[in-house]
Amino acid sequence: MAHPLEPRLAAYIAGRMPDASGVAVSALERISGGASRETYRFLLSWNEDATARTRRMILRRDPPASLIDTERRVEFEAYRAFRGSAVPVPEMLWLEEGSDALDHPFFVAEEIAGFQASPQVLFASATPDVLARVADRKWTILGEIAKADPEAVGLTPWMESPPLDGCWRRELDHWEALIDKDQAEPLPVTRAAIRWLRANPPPPAQKLSVVHGDFRTGNFLYDAAGEIHGVLDWEMAHLGDPLEDLGWSLQPVWRFGTGRAGGLAAQAEAVAIWERASGLKADPAALHWWILFNCVKGQGIWVGSAAAFNRGGNKAPIMIYPAWWLINAQHRAMLQVMGRL
Repeated sequence: MAHPLEPRLAAYIAGRMPDASGVAVSALERISGGASRETYRFLLSWNEDATARTRRMILRRDPPASLIDTERRVEFEAYRAFRGSAVPVPEMLWLEEGSDALDHPFFVAEEIAGFQASPQVLFASATPDVLARVADRKWTILGEIAKADPEAVGLTPWMESPPLDGCWRRELDHWEALIDKDQAEPLPVTRAAIRWLRANPPPPAQKLSVVHGDFRTGNFLYDAAGEIHGVLDWEMAHLGDPLEDLGWSLQPVWRFGTGRAGGLAAQAEAVAIWERASGLKADPAALHWWILFNCVKGQGIWVGSAAAFNRGGNKAPIMIYPAWWLINAQHRAMLQVMGRL
């Protein structure tokens, strides 16, 4: 049975492709995950220049309630900014900020097919050499993101540019406010971490960088040889301290129980790869601050997903699963980073 969104999506795309005829959407299916956007894959078929054409596509649509509130325009522009660069990303096709066509805002992009994103599959099947290759590519790409000039890649019109000495405060204020709003029970370890972060602020950012916001194992597409073919999930992208992204990639919950940064490599090795690619330095004390901050940020996401579920705005299992799985793990990670575990 055809998905009810197929004819509506086909009608929308037909309006964006004036030189095409016979535009059709088929095989539309929801991809699991997607707590901040609903993600679907589909096959687009059309005729152009007397030739029948097909292309695998992705639809990212806003859900009724989200794990995190993000701007789809920012995500769309972040992908476009890095298209054709050393940071592999899918091509963005169309952004629709209204709700008439598909009930909620959405965008359409190409699908990078034939690769894997799952950390569990990677850890279960990859040899040490492949894990090392993935680690090298992962933190090299993150270094390229940090190295990019936000103005040169066209993102300053879409993202606020904080002062270098204000990056940390803006982010900590933001995530503390979300925890204040969303927590369903006391979070004493998180509050202790926030107090420490405020009492021990990091130095100003060494440059203003594009921050992916969720750069971790699981948010990129890799192949069996360890090459990375697409960096995904830019919905939390913003401008800020490049150590924020590095700290997120190193925070303990993303070790997946392996004891290795991102499940892939020793932390010192990951930092060295990033420094080599970015041309920047990861001061150990500053990086420590940003790793602990990212534990607080993670907790903000997990309690936010629980709040969205509990308020009834989104009863999808993906909304409650992170809270069930990660709130306690995130507290243990904070204690570990603070040397209290």
